[in-house]
Amino acid sequence: MLQLNYRDAKPIYEQIKEGIRHLLLTNAIAADEKLPSVRELASTLAINPNTIQRAYKELEAEGYVYSVKGRGTFASATDSIHRNREQELLLTFDDVVSELFVLDVSGEELRCRMDHLEQGRVRENG
Repeated sequence: MLQLNYRDAKPIYEQIKEGIRHLLLTNAIAADEKLPSVRELASTLAINPNTIQRAYKELEAEGYVYSVKGRGTFASATDSIHRNREQELLLTFDDVVSELFVLDVSGEELRCRMDHLEQGRVRENG
């Protein structure tokens, strides 16, 4: 399910969040599917349960999962997950593009790069 890289500078809870987020976005975990309990996942990954709890809490705050008291943590609906991730990425996009403008990268160059990426996507899906 999840693989952790203990040599990565990224904190373990962030790696867990990214791993679960990826599983949710790719529908490897279906909407309303129960995630492993904090204890189960902590045992499987051989890490502190508080680390899992932090990842789950942040995923819930971001709308990727929801908790039902006494029952566990469940995957949110796919459309909600996609909408949340789209908003996160668009904010990141805005930050990156703003910085590129400061570095004098033209809007035309950015449009060309986006067109190139879109053409690659069309070929992949075509």
